[in-house]
Amino acid sequence: MKVKVTENCMGDRRCNDLCPEVFEYDEDQLKSIVKVDEVPEEYKVLVRQAAEECGADAIIIEED
Repeated sequence: MKVKVTENCMGDRRCNDLCPEVFEYDEDQLKSIVKVDEVPEEYKVLVRQAAEECGADAIIIEED
């Protein structure tokens, strides 16, 4: 699974709170970014939850 954060990100940091192993907040861009190329198996459920809860629909998941 791959994940990306689009320009629609509002920077509310909910994804960072849910899964800091995958998402982090970029202070320069004022939005969340993805820290990994491939989402580790143990974080896939949290990444899907983050995408579902994203108010801006800014998290895009690409399944393998």
